[in-house]
Amino acid sequence: MPKRILQGVVTSDKNEQTVTVLVERRFKHPLLQKTVRKSKKYRAHDPMNQFKVGDVVRIEECAPISKTKRWHVVTEATA
Repeated sequence: MPKRILQGVVTSDKNEQTVTVLVERRFKHPLLQKTVRKSKKYRAHDPMNQFKVGDVVRIEECAPISKTKRWHVVTEATA
């Protein structure tokens, strides 16, 4: 099964080798037919501490690195 790749914005880089990425998804509500925005935060592995708050990045799921980290940063996304 292929690994999921998500795109989001870095909201925190305070931890060593970790960034928090906010991923927003949009979908149409099944009954109301209104566009709904939902967001979720993921903690991703950033071994070089190269990404800062506000960067748009792509993250890929991986084997568990710690209690909360199951993603690693692949690259900075092009806008």
